[in-house]
Amino acid sequence: MKAKNILVAKKGAEKKNTKVAPAKKSAAKVNVAKAAAKKAPAKKVNVTKAAAKKAPTKKLNVTKVAAKKAPAKKVIVTKAAAKKAPTKKVIVEKAVVEKAPVKNNAKPVAKAKTTTVKKTVKVVSAKHSNTVIAEVVPEPVSLIPPTPRNKVKSILVTQPKPESEKSPYFDLAKKCNIKVDFREFIHVEGISASDFRRDRINILDYSAVIFTSRNAADHYFRMCQEMRITVPESMKYFCISESTAYYLQKYVIFRKRKIFHGKQTFADMMDVIKKHKDDKFLLPCTDIANVEGSELLEKAKIRYAKAVIYKTVCSDLSDLANVNYDVIVFFSPAGVKSLFQNFPDFKQNLTRIAAFGATTSKAVEDANLHVDIKAPNPQAPSMTMALEQYITSVNKGK
Repeated sequence: MKAKNILVAKKGAEKKNTKVAPAKKSAAKVNVAKAAAKKAPAKKVNVTKAAAKKAPTKKLNVTKVAAKKAPAKKVIVTKAAAKKAPTKKVIVEKAVVEKAPVKNNAKPVAKAKTTTVKKTVKVVSAKHSNTVIAEVVPEPVSLIPPTPRNKVKSILVTQPKPESEKSPYFDLAKKCNIKVDFREFIHVEGISASDFRRDRINILDYSAVIFTSRNAADHYFRMCQEMRITVPESMKYFCISESTAYYLQKYVIFRKRKIFHGKQTFADMMDVIKKHKDDKFLLPCTDIANVEGSELLEKAKIRYAKAVIYKTVCSDLSDLANVNYDVIVFFSPAGVKSLFQNFPDFKQNLTRIAAFGATTSKAVEDANLHVDIKAPNPQAPSMTMALEQYITSVNKGK
């Protein structure tokens, strides 16, 4: 019995020993679990720290960039809208609108083919503020009508009627079958000898005289007569045109050696004047200064003096109040001034305007009128030629 008990005890001990082996395995498992527990938290901690380090920096960076860029975009868009919006509204209201092709999901932009009224936008931004105030500044609007193409049947020339029947205006009337009337818009009045002496100009101190018109020649010789001055035969005369040069036959014997002329303008006459720089020139003129002539003489360093011997006065045109012409021909800025002095509310409407010379054209345009016929030009050196070319093209529909 004892022996059996010993054997049983041994077998129980072996069984116990056999149970201990799984304990070692569980210990190994415990050790692995501990190792895993040690490693796992380390990984988690590292990942968490890395995520904690990286995530906030990304969020902060994104926030900063967004904070920097977003207001800038808003401000730029606001300014662009402030600049473009008013001009778009104005142009769309006054013009035919086309839709431009859409790009990058952008809104269609209105394009204007033609505009009659334009407005510029001035953007004023307040200091230390993102607000933008758009102030619309209108540009001056030209009320000049388009050139009419109806036939020309009548012309008003703002000069006195020619005494000779050989005037090219009479030939123009017959050739084109039109009516040509003459009416002085301005007239000149001579200055007395006593008023002329106040300028302290001695006519005999000058060896040459420049005549820009027949009026200048008339009043120059009138003044010499009133002051009892005998003009020497050696006096040289420079005329703006050939017709003015031949007009001097009324006062002096025509000689080519002492009478010179240009084609039609002061600039043309300067080519002849420059060949006589040794002479001292007198420029008889009206109270309305000839700026172009003075500038050309000064630029060429010509010795000269102005002599105001007559003044320009606007004529009374009340008899033309209810008369209409297809074309009005101007020869000086004073004529344009006389028109508005007599008729302050004058509207061009279908009336064509012809202007002779650059200063006259500028005076017409400054009065918000349209110049339809300009002379002289390369194709038409005279006003009658320019009128004939225009009338022929309009009346025949060319």
